[in-house]
Amino acid sequence: MNTISSWEEVPLCDSEQAEAMFWAENRLDVRLMESSVAATSEVSESTTITLRMDPRQLAKIKRLARTRYLNYQSMIKQWLSERMEMEMRDRSEPRNHKML
Repeated sequence: MNTISSWEEVPLCDSEQAEAMFWAENRLDVRLMESSVAATSEVSESTTITLRMDPRQLAKIKRLARTRYLNYQSMIKQWLSERMEMEMRDRSEPRNHKML
């Protein structure tokens, strides 16, 4: 059995069968689960927002969150946080522009 130590190692599956096959051969590292729980519990203040989503997309997100033993709202917040960090990092890196 393979141990998953990073969320990037978990694929987005096309079907529940494919997802079940993946999790039959893989498991999450305990530290990864603990860090996810710790990261969400460190936030002491938050603002409630309303976000409209396609019901099928939300169902897929909830199913994916369950496979990771996460609350789907926490997983969405984690995704947003990771993407913001990536965007900020990309903006701070100098760009290599080719001269024509």
